Amino acid sequence: MSNLDQIAKLAGFSKATVSRVLNHSPHVNPETRDRILAIMKELDYAPNGNAVSLSKGRTLQIGMCAEGINEVMLPFLNSFVETASQNGYQTIVYTSGGDAKKELKAFEDLRRKRVDALVIITCVNDHGLIGSYCKYGPIVSWQRMRLPEILSVAMNQYDGYKLGVEHVIGQGYTRIANALGRPSSMNTLSRLEAYEDIMNKHSLAVPPGWSRTGIYSIRDGERLVGELLQGAKERPDAVLCANDLVAAGLLNEARRQQVKVPEELAIVGFDNTELAHTLGITSIDNPIAAQAQNAFYLLLGKLNHEETVQKKLQFRLVKRATT
Repeated sequence: MSNLDQIAKLAGFSKATVSRVLNHSPHVNPETRDRILAIMKELDYAPNGNAVSLSKGRTLQIGMCAEGINEVMLPFLNSFVETASQNGYQTIVYTSGGDAKKELKAFEDLRRKRVDALVIITCVNDHGLIGSYCKYGPIVSWQRMRLPEILSVAMNQYDGYKLGVEHVIGQGYTRIANALGRPSSMNTLSRLEAYEDIMNKHSLAVPPGWSRTGIYSIRDGERLVGELLQGAKERPDAVLCANDLVAAGLLNEARRQQVKVPEELAIVGFDNTELAHTLGITSIDNPIAAQAQNAFYLLLGKLNHEETVQKKLQFRLVKRATT
């Protein structure tokens, strides 16, 4: 005899009535509900989560797809997990390590209804292939996508980077270098476009060797100081960075080499993390946690077939000691 059958027999009601109590149906007499709940408590009965999910046609689970977890994406991941939990959803994090076949497991789980929806933090598969999975459930991306069927909550980093370039020029710096991330990403291309537009607007030179890509970490930032400053006839007097980790590395190595910041070298980070606050690094505030909330509610709206209004977000510059 199943637990449900046992509860029904002891309570003197049908199994269907017990199921209605489990599913919080309003169509149950209060006295009946109280009696069934009392027996459940007496038996220490816990409903099968999978069975309840199946009865509702959902797993109440959302997958998160990423190459790996790093400090930059933690605010997004933490905010999304917390928001999902507050709304009764669990999250499953799929990490691929850059392996395209391994990454597809997340999308195959969407096809097999093991998760209700997916949020892409980063992905390495062809966007066209990823888009073909949209018919199995909603997919939202934090990464900017070129596919209309995959909705994105990413902000155009052209707008944020423009703030940084305008700021250092306004502070009197004219020889401006870039420490950027993935060379082919839309974010990197948008940042370069903003840099070139603003430099051209102010009739400033754009030396090709001063826009470096593949710069992600503190160690990368430290190495870049030597590459840009040592033995060069003309040295940059400002560097805009892919993130605050790179900016911290630049600041650390500049101090070791007795390069005065900001007198000889201005440094601007990106994301405005606690690290930037602690080290006094000027940074572009990127509302990552709020983007994660937008991502969850966009998915929830799709699952519930409801229109959702996204919270309007914008970048802002936070000036500190490095400029």
